[in-house]
Amino acid sequence: MAATPDSPQTPTEPASTNRFDNRFARLPQHFFSLLEPTAQPGTQLLDVSPECRRLLTMSEQEISDAQLRALLGGETLWPGMQPLAQKYTGHQFGIYNPELGDGRGLLLGEWRADSGASFDLHLKGAGRTPYSRHGDGNAVLRSSVREYLVSEAFAGLGLPSTRALAVAVNQQQVPRERWEPGATLLRVAPSHVRFGHFEWLALSEHDSDVALLVDHVLSQHWPDLLEAPSPTLAMFERCAERTAEMIAGWQAMGFVHGVMNTDNMSILGIALDFGPFAFQEQFDPAFTPNLTDAEGRYAYSEQPSIGMWNLSRLAFALLQQIAQELGSEDAAQAAVQQVLENYGERINHAFGERMRARLGLIEELPEDTQLLGDFLSLLYHQRLDYHCAFRSLAQLSDPSDEKLPLALGQSAAALAWAERYRARLAHEPRSAQQRQQAMNQVNPLYVLRTHLAQRAIEAIEQHNDASELKRLRELLADPYNARAGMDEYAMPARNSAPVRLSCSS
Repeated sequence: MAATPDSPQTPTEPASTNRFDNRFARLPQHFFSLLEPTAQPGTQLLDVSPECRRLLTMSEQEISDAQLRALLGGETLWPGMQPLAQKYTGHQFGIYNPELGDGRGLLLGEWRADSGASFDLHLKGAGRTPYSRHGDGNAVLRSSVREYLVSEAFAGLGLPSTRALAVAVNQQQVPRERWEPGATLLRVAPSHVRFGHFEWLALSEHDSDVALLVDHVLSQHWPDLLEAPSPTLAMFERCAERTAEMIAGWQAMGFVHGVMNTDNMSILGIALDFGPFAFQEQFDPAFTPNLTDAEGRYAYSEQPSIGMWNLSRLAFALLQQIAQELGSEDAAQAAVQQVLENYGERINHAFGERMRARLGLIEELPEDTQLLGDFLSLLYHQRLDYHCAFRSLAQLSDPSDEKLPLALGQSAAALAWAERYRARLAHEPRSAQQRQQAMNQVNPLYVLRTHLAQRAIEAIEQHNDASELKRLRELLADPYNARAGMDEYAMPARNSAPVRLSCSS
């Protein structure tokens, strides 16, 4: 199942590498705390993502699985790494918390791929840091496996996200709601800068460093914005655009993040810090998988507006710097307000584009919004599976097949909607075959259903068997194309009870 500890003859770190840079470590020292990972006894490597290896151009000859295992076990660092815990703050469930930071993870350094692109390698479950508060600095198998799988699932779906290179289990027993196996995860991202980094600077004695962090982000990721009249406003605008596109993708795929705190929001507009997430199964706009979110603040239907709220917190943190660059606080206020208004328009447009594609529509007609709304209402009232229903629309879109797909049920409401849908398709220029092919590349067959992730977790916990984890990762990397013998992975759970998960990890 998993790699065994290295023999004395097996090197546990690369002999040398010129792959690493540590640009965040060159910021002022109050941005972080330098420290090394805590050794995790009995670490076993469970899986390595070949897709993420290819993204990094990290060959097995250059970095072996044994070297990955030693890194995830906190036993060794690779030459050039300079591990640190980042300091930031943020709003958690709408309340500002000044005590945040990397409480169980370390930024190890930036790996430079052959393309020239740089990627943060971030070790989660690395031990206590100055920002752990009352936590133990450990990660558990449950949350580590779920984040590993959903990160790679997002890549397969084409949604912007952090990635995960490898996941490992160790001999720690970690107290959460129960005693759970300890684990570590090696996360990969272009950047780990969050909204909360800017909130911390603006609301502390380090407010003059906002410009420094803006320059850091733009120099690394969006250098074309450095010459803008207000680079800070330009960064905020692009962040808002990326955030709108990201959340529109979540809404289209029925994904619920569960903990959209500002410290969990990436300045680059990529999904970050997966906790009690879930994909919709029986569609419900009020669905939240987070047990601690009693008021539904982060429910599916609230995600677009929470994105706006979080951006408004970021705007507040950036406002004085924008005013300084524009030479007027009134001009800064007006510019920020326009960006927020544009966010609302952009997310609606991006969501509409994605959902038209899921319905197999190219032309945009006024009645499309009502058609989609009625389809989602049908799913809700008939308690239909979100993903199976959308996948079945390719079959329904063929006028030669008059049967109603089983995934849509056989109700009078379903029959009436299907008749309207087929009438709408008469206005489309593509043939049924072309439409079906296109629809099957935007309506996934395999998604990370909670019961599938749990089955992989239990196989490791109970039988030390990572085969289910590997199988799921392979399916999720190519979610649109059917594989022989894998029908059960496209089906909803037999138990239709709503998924409710704990934040604790």
